Amino acid sequence: MDKEFKIKGLMMDPLTNSPIVILQNIENGTLLPIWVGIFEANAIALQIERVDTPRPMTHDLLKNVLMQLNAEVEKVVVTDLKDNTFYALIHLRLNGESVAVDSRPSDAIALALRTDSPIFVSETVIANSKNLALTKEKLDPEDVRKWLENLNPEDLGYKM
Repeated sequence: MDKEFKIKGLMMDPLTNSPIVILQNIENGTLLPIWVGIFEANAIALQIERVDTPRPMTHDLLKNVLMQLNAEVEKVVVTDLKDNTFYALIHLRLNGESVAVDSRPSDAIALALRTDSPIFVSETVIANSKNLALTKEKLDPEDVRKWLENLNPEDLGYKM
């Protein structure tokens, strides 16, 4: 069963200087960090800040194409976590049919923000993320959990 999450914020990993999207479980507040690329983080940050660009960015283009095709983003789901790599699906409604499209979570999240679509995370990902490493060297999962739980709002570069 999938659990609904929202974007808690966007920050830089203090150890690797890589962008992290922090998702928060709507029901219980559990945090899920997803490391993303700098360009994807920028696309997410632009939408969080409601910055209009003079020309459509890639995710805006995708949203516009979907609108022209009368397709609707029903939801995005972070479906799997293998070897510290997250996987996602974008669930579309097109001509009355449901279609699932493979996606990187960062792209799915950027599109979900632009279409006001819900973000879900599978229970498999939630369970597997407890063993997620913050860096290439393995850190104790308990240390990771404590680090995430003790994040201050000021630590999150962008807050929702």
